[in-house]
Amino acid sequence: MSSFGALAYVRTRLSKALHVKRLKTGHAGTLDPLATGVLILCTGKATKRIESLQYATKEYTATLQLGATTPSYDREHTVDMTYPTKHITRELIERVLPNFVGEIQQVPPAYSACNIDGHRAYKMARKGETVELKPKTLRIDEIELTHFDPMTMQMSIRVVCGKGTYIRALARDIGEALNSGAFLTALCRTRLGDVRIEDCLTLDDFPAWLDKQSIQVP
Repeated sequence: MSSFGALAYVRTRLSKALHVKRLKTGHAGTLDPLATGVLILCTGKATKRIESLQYATKEYTATLQLGATTPSYDREHTVDMTYPTKHITRELIERVLPNFVGEIQQVPPAYSACNIDGHRAYKMARKGETVELKPKTLRIDEIELTHFDPMTMQMSIRVVCGKGTYIRALARDIGEALNSGAFLTALCRTRLGDVRIEDCLTLDDFPAWLDKQSIQVP
């Protein structure tokens, strides 16, 4: 499900509960369709907080498959290139990761919502058009290697970062820094600002939660 799909699901049920045609709603930062985790939804007057929430620090956990790449840098597309991995060790990964901490330059993925002359990059990429995106300056506060399996060549990381960071692009760049390739097999946003994943409702639980609320149209 896309972030817009999750928003529409909640908005429809809220609007029905409040007996309004369409409740003002918005989300504070898109999640990739294959990602899970924290998605903050704002309604009514709280939509004014969206911009400030988007600038809040984010935390992710991610699993990378080393030795291969995909056009989208995740499992949305199939592998297009493979690379050697025999030289990759935990020690090498530990030496490489600190290079991505601090203020860095990152080229967004072609399959992203970035605008190119008024057109979405992912729509152009899906049509087979050439997508050229310029590097953007962003901030990564922490990267921690939480797991590495030399047999499967999979590694897991925890990332604390600022607005505009594409973890898919970070996976691509880590693969290149290891003289190999990499793409995401799993991604979860565990925190956005002060909101942690344990504070959140799942979409499945939302209808039952809503039934217990006493809310009024502002």
